[in-house]
Amino acid sequence: MMPAYEFHPMTNNDLPLMRRWLDMPHVREWWGEPDTELSHIHDMIEGRDTTRPFIFFVDDQPAGYIQYWFVGHHQNASWIADHPWLAELPADAVGVDVSIGDPDRLAQGIGSGALRAFAERLLEEGHRTIIIDPDPANRRAVRAYEKAGFRAIPRLVGRTGDVLIMQYEPTRNGANQ
Repeated sequence: MMPAYEFHPMTNNDLPLMRRWLDMPHVREWWGEPDTELSHIHDMIEGRDTTRPFIFFVDDQPAGYIQYWFVGHHQNASWIADHPWLAELPADAVGVDVSIGDPDRLAQGIGSGALRAFAERLLEEGHRTIIIDPDPANRRAVRAYEKAGFRAIPRLVGRTGDVLIMQYEPTRNGANQ
């Protein structure tokens, strides 16, 4: 039976759980310093950042963090100077980020399933271009994102520094493989 995924917008009440997850070695390896990351997420919750943060649940249990951000809000001189690939994406694109909270939930297909369900939700909300930008060295994440239906954007491969730009392709998602 397929797990049921739910996405709850984060509130300040979720920050202690998020802090615990940010301290986990498997999260810390790919995210920044926990206090800094928690400050960014707090800004999102309070509306000082347009990124939308969520806790995702699997079968009614909190399992991880997922967010989406607006590419167009980052298509300015300061961001493009550090990430020139942003200029090559549609302004109405959204980017997603995801992480599994507890390490005992890794390697179970939870991340792929949640990401696919979230991308489908974003499509239903009218978003047409959904990207994700993992570190190519994070092979576990890249494989999970491929399983969820994301594919490397061929014209950007090798041109984006320390990230791999992948786009959601709903007709080729993991459910069809």
